[in-house]
Amino acid sequence: MLTTKITTRPRLLSMLAAGLLTATTLTAATLVAPVATVHAESQAIVDPAQGVADLVDAVMPAVFSVQVKFANVADNQPGVSGGDDNNDSQPGQPDLRGMPDNFRDFFNQFPQFRGQPGQQGQPGRHEGGMAQGSGFIISADGYAVTNNHVVQNAETVTVTLNDGEEIGAEVIGTDPKTDLALIKIKAPDRKFKFVNFSLDEPRVGDWVMAVGNPFGLGGTVTTGIISARGRDIGSGPYDDFLQIDASINRGNSGGPAFNLKGEVIGINTAIFSPSGGSVGIGFAVPASTAQSVIDSLRKDGTVTRGWLGVQIQPVTADLAESLGLQGDKGALVSEVTEGSPAMQGGLKSGDTIVKVDGKDVLDARDLARKVARIVPNKTVPVAIMREGKSMTLDVKIGIMADSGSKVGKTGSETKTGLASLGLTLSPAADGAGVQITAVEPGSAAEERGLKQGDVILEVAGKEVNGVADVSAAMKDGKKRVLMLVRSGEGQRFVAVPVGQG
Repeated sequence: MLTTKITTRPRLLSMLAAGLLTATTLTAATLVAPVATVHAESQAIVDPAQGVADLVDAVMPAVFSVQVKFANVADNQPGVSGGDDNNDSQPGQPDLRGMPDNFRDFFNQFPQFRGQPGQQGQPGRHEGGMAQGSGFIISADGYAVTNNHVVQNAETVTVTLNDGEEIGAEVIGTDPKTDLALIKIKAPDRKFKFVNFSLDEPRVGDWVMAVGNPFGLGGTVTTGIISARGRDIGSGPYDDFLQIDASINRGNSGGPAFNLKGEVIGINTAIFSPSGGSVGIGFAVPASTAQSVIDSLRKDGTVTRGWLGVQIQPVTADLAESLGLQGDKGALVSEVTEGSPAMQGGLKSGDTIVKVDGKDVLDARDLARKVARIVPNKTVPVAIMREGKSMTLDVKIGIMADSGSKVGKTGSETKTGLASLGLTLSPAADGAGVQITAVEPGSAAEERGLKQGDVILEVAGKEVNGVADVSAAMKDGKKRVLMLVRSGEGQRFVAVPVGQG
């Protein structure tokens, strides 16, 4: 009997290879009504030395497994089998092809972050694809959170509650940039138990409990601690992951990570795994990152982010010395977009932004994250260093042009400009051109070989200095425009259609 267990275990692990595990968050303050009779939050901090059974009892009713059916699944959708496996539908094992390009390209480049290295799957189209993941309820009337890649382009979504009851759900909205999705359980007359998001910043060393649906096994609980904060794994412009050592596996996508008070501190997102199984290095989207995303999805079905309108670059040690800065923190403004909030607020090329809305700016990426979280039309103080002198400017934050996906609200929509190509752009880190941060699967941009990380240098023969330059060139009346694109060390011209989705 012992020999049998030893010989079958490697086979079991290979069948249950860990995959990409993403998640979603919501703001308790605005999305969760204070209905004490249906609240799933524990009332006191649990002593981990005494076990977490009481905590499990308190939060488990709000956590569910989610099953998704795809009527016609292309090779870029979840639920398609990978590698040499000929099974077209593998419940509990959504693969990379359901992810937005920024996540998918990252895990293709670094397969150790998702499970079995190099397992890409075979191209083609499969009928009746299935995927499974996890999620959790954040309001008494059935609003819930899961991953965008779990429910993207789903025909039907079904949640299975902890007591085994199955209920249909609809997708309210998704945000590919953070891989978050808001769904609504279809039970209008029912009051659900729910959980809140933590308003406290988690600390390294805090206990954490993960709950989810690994490998389709149903409600499973693992525990650990927060190993690190602020991890940037290169999957997108808003990376700010918690690193946790609680066991996370495929199927945990969208599942919550709780603190000892029963509050959600993060959503399980990815794992580092050279072997395919959990090795105790998991990544979770912190609650603070997702709050504004879920707010927007609940309100409008799409995501609204703040926009400053500057091209920025990192502050190196040499630049810091020449600029008279104390240390190499902050973001150097290389260019200010014409007519942008930054220009109207008085920012100039050469300024170094050191604080936004009273919060220190660590680097260029940190500035992008902080500005994106600010509510548009809010006036905030921006502290800068200019010619060795410190000053503070009041800037009214604008609205970022590109946003998330609005689902099931307005039906099909006519796309124009960048949206028609399936492109999401941001200022390039070195200030030259604009960088492609996401490419919509199946879009005109993807068909022409454009990828996340490429930099657009010219459009229609004109130098690109900002996103607005690209948008303007798409409106000159031509059916196609020529782009000069830098990929890696090389450059090429790409002819892209205008006004076609």
